[in-house]
Amino acid sequence: MSTDAFSLTGRVAVVTGALGLLGREHAAALAGAGASLALADLDAEATAAMADELGARHGVPTVGAGVDVVSAPSLAAFRDRVAVAFGRLDVLVNNAAANDRFESPDLGPELSRFENYPLSEWHRVLEVNVTGVFLASQILGALMLRQRSGSIVNVASTYGVVAPDQSIYRAADGSQAFWKSPTYPTSKGAVLAFTRYLAAYWGEAGIRVNALSPGGVFNGQEGFFVENYSRRTPLGRMAAPSDYRGALVFLASDASSYMTGANLVVDGGFTAW
Repeated sequence: MSTDAFSLTGRVAVVTGALGLLGREHAAALAGAGASLALADLDAEATAAMADELGARHGVPTVGAGVDVVSAPSLAAFRDRVAVAFGRLDVLVNNAAANDRFESPDLGPELSRFENYPLSEWHRVLEVNVTGVFLASQILGALMLRQRSGSIVNVASTYGVVAPDQSIYRAADGSQAFWKSPTYPTSKGAVLAFTRYLAAYWGEAGIRVNALSPGGVFNGQEGFFVENYSRRTPLGRMAAPSDYRGALVFLASDASSYMTGANLVVDGGFTAW
């Protein structure tokens, strides 16, 4: 296969949650492969600045906008802006996601337990991680449906494949710093099911839909957690944010032209045992 199959020159790509740790890497990878970018996140000013910076660095057209993925009007306005700016959409990376949050770290060990987990957190995470993927695919995917081509990449997680190993959140003294809650794994499992559904539904329209499931990414976590996670992973380390660039470009490009409804797991072997 020629490396030209990985080129995204002449393609237009949207990344939601573009300001996040992986969102920034996804956007840079797509621009580096030649794609024009339309970036979306809640902070309009920061997203526009990031789009400008990537456009200047890679020499590709870009736009950046404030978008709420759980708001149909917000997504529709963004779709219309993409249509005016570029006239088409070839790649949609559904990256926007929410994880657990607690106002005080002291509450983490108790509120994150399944027995005490707040219903409000359950609803909040599911709304962003599942409804947000559904709405973005439905509304932005309309541009792909019109041209009868496109590639949607839904960012899932290893925790959509296997249950969390709660022991990796345990400090050396035996205290449980945090319990990985039920919502994030449930939401990412739903993303995988939705990926299969939409791949089958839109296959005849020429739209491919796949998932990318990253493993844990190093982001300044406490030392005990990094050590536990690394010991649990065959490659012996957490991922660097840049470790997913190649996989994303593969799924977005013609290099994966006969691939749909699949889940590409890139996790250093975490799910191998």
